[in-house]
Amino acid sequence: MNRTQVDDARLTTRRNLLKTGAALAGAAALSPLDAFASQSAAPEQSAPRTGPPQAKIFDVMKYGAAGDGKTLDSAAFQCAIDAAAAYSGSAQVLVPGGHKYLIGTIELKGAIDFHLDGDAQLLISTRREDYRGGLPGSVDGDTMSAALGAAIIANRAHGLRITGTGNIQGRAHEFMKSYDKTNQWWIPGPFRPKMFVLTGCTDLEVRDITFAEAPNWGLHLLGCDGVLVDNVKVRNLLDVPNCDGIDPDHSRNVEIRNCNIVSGDDGVVVKCSRQPADYGECANIHVHDCVIETQDAGLKIGTETTSDIHDIRFERCQIKSASRGLCIQLRDEGNIFNIDFRDITFHSRFFADPWWGRGEAISFTAIPRTPTGKPGTLHHVNVQNVSGTAENSVRVCGSPQSRIHDVTLDRVSVTLERTTKFPGALFDNRPTTAVPGIEPHDTPGFSIEYADDVTLRDCTVAWGANPPDAFSYAVEAKDTTGLKIEGLTGGPAHPALGKAVSIV
Repeated sequence: MNRTQVDDARLTTRRNLLKTGAALAGAAALSPLDAFASQSAAPEQSAPRTGPPQAKIFDVMKYGAAGDGKTLDSAAFQCAIDAAAAYSGSAQVLVPGGHKYLIGTIELKGAIDFHLDGDAQLLISTRREDYRGGLPGSVDGDTMSAALGAAIIANRAHGLRITGTGNIQGRAHEFMKSYDKTNQWWIPGPFRPKMFVLTGCTDLEVRDITFAEAPNWGLHLLGCDGVLVDNVKVRNLLDVPNCDGIDPDHSRNVEIRNCNIVSGDDGVVVKCSRQPADYGECANIHVHDCVIETQDAGLKIGTETTSDIHDIRFERCQIKSASRGLCIQLRDEGNIFNIDFRDITFHSRFFADPWWGRGEAISFTAIPRTPTGKPGTLHHVNVQNVSGTAENSVRVCGSPQSRIHDVTLDRVSVTLERTTKFPGALFDNRPTTAVPGIEPHDTPGFSIEYADDVTLRDCTVAWGANPPDAFSYAVEAKDTTGLKIEGLTGGPAHPALGKAVSIV
């Protein structure tokens, strides 16, 4: 990109920068990371939209909403939304503060601002009959395909904005049937909707809202293009499964910034789930300046990888607690490439057995989902200036069916120390039936297997006090070619091992 192009790019909005970056990333003359750099070089050049000027207000109270938290207000909301969508000018659907509104499914439309004003709160209904069904072709009971629907949906809406300082209460406990003390999580009942399923939307903004206690996925962006998620707060319950924070799924040109996420399941997870329709690849997604606390992965790609996922950047994030700090799980036929993690801190630890992850600092794996599965390839991944504490290794592990290649770990620093009482000396390969889901394994600082052309540059391994016997080498490599170690600080966990690096 020459100077003139950069200057021109700085005059565009951030959303256009994302779209421009996607187009440039495909050009041979510009690497994907250069395209991202051009975005980062011009932050905040144009003020974010604060609402359409002189918008006509469609107040849900004037369309019959009771706002008492007991009367179902879905019909009144839908009347206001439909009227706003039919208006020929700028329109805002206003949900006034000072009230609680009980809703089942409401469908948002394009070119409106759905605004939760002040302390307005949406309470999602616990009755199945208050929700529409899920995506066409989905099977009842398949929660991951949105068969159970969602509280807030949109389909092919263009120019939709969801704004305001109000909140959405998901009432997760009321969708659970029991608590499993041994496994330390809630067992879901037969019905639990998602909070949002926004499908095929373009020019979409979600800004400033809070949602809490999601009984299932939180903000599901399926097949969307041109999305800004800014300053969203997620306050899900840490012991409820599948309550992901934000899920860009088959989506492109997405920016997620300044979000604060607490969720039992993955914080931000980029994926391509198996769907009855083809929603395309995931590409050009930028996640930055977020704070995450979870019992699963903090920043993740996968496990659903049915289409290509590429040109993804995660940066300047803090992962306060997770079962894995950074995670890529390739299990299906799509390819994952041109991935960048930078300037991230993490704390990773063990949780009870059902939670995926065994405290890995970083886990990049390419393993077939089934014995006959043929996963794509995982390659060209860069991790730069990432540091934290963990109970388990930095792991780069392919398989005979899918070798990982071209991975650079640059200034990655990890301190390994056992901080919980859960059993250690394990790697977590789930979900897979091709190999053991839980694999007995020693705990090196960096574990490289079935991988080619991996570079460790100026990396550091430190060991906490009284390392267990399973803690081993600073670097352990098996069935690996082209491994480069360019500056390594740290030795083995136990002097008796005699060397920092073991290559088999």
